[in-house]
Amino acid sequence: MSNIKGYNETMKEKVRTAFSLSEDSASHEEIRTRLLDGGQVTGTNLCVLICAMVIASVGLNMSSTAVIIGAMLISPIMGSILASAYGNVTADYSMLRNFMLGFGIQIVISVTAAAIYFFLSPVKEPTVELLARTSPSFYDVLIAFFGGIAGIIGQTRMDKTTTVIPGVAIATALMPPLCTCGYSIANGRLDMLLGAGYLFIINAYFIFLAATMILTVLKIPKTRELTEKEWKVHRFIMIRNTIIIAIPSIVAVYFMVH
Repeated sequence: MSNIKGYNETMKEKVRTAFSLSEDSASHEEIRTRLLDGGQVTGTNLCVLICAMVIASVGLNMSSTAVIIGAMLISPIMGSILASAYGNVTADYSMLRNFMLGFGIQIVISVTAAAIYFFLSPVKEPTVELLARTSPSFYDVLIAFFGGIAGIIGQTRMDKTTTVIPGVAIATALMPPLCTCGYSIANGRLDMLLGAGYLFIINAYFIFLAATMILTVLKIPKTRELTEKEWKVHRFIMIRNTIIIAIPSIVAVYFMVH
């Protein structure tokens, strides 16, 4: 019996080690530097963002998957989401507001750039690639959530996993829904605007949620400790927002299946 008990304990330890996120994690200071640098809204980032939006818009307008993927690879917009998650986990709400403001600026610039392109484009009919971004479902929630987990894990490793981030950028597809919003505004398609806008909200929020959970597991130090009441309010807001954002996608899957 003692041998069996010892074997079970050894196996449990091996499993814990195999799935441990702290074994090869970078230092808390390194994680902070990476995430905050990635979330900075600078002139360079905005120029790259506009270029990515125009490239993605052309790809959607021409139904070119390769061009769309290329645009997603160069887009810097995910950095603001991960930086916001860091501010949320560390309870630095001033930092959180700043990065959320920067994220909002990126959204406005992105949609404006796409709207200008589609307004000038002679191709007005929505392509298959555009229409594909107007019917989000719970499957998109799963893609965004697990993509967000992979992305934040890649960013927090001691040896930064460079192959993960491009894959996450492609899988979670933050750019195409924004481009579709631009198309909808340029062509007066409110129905497409609502669907594409909701898809973008799903992708952005569940990446944020996933990053928040992983950074919490990694025990990123807080700028101040929350009181029990503050922690309950914080947890309630996260659960409430998750449910509110997820419900329409679950309903969409139900009607899709039936």
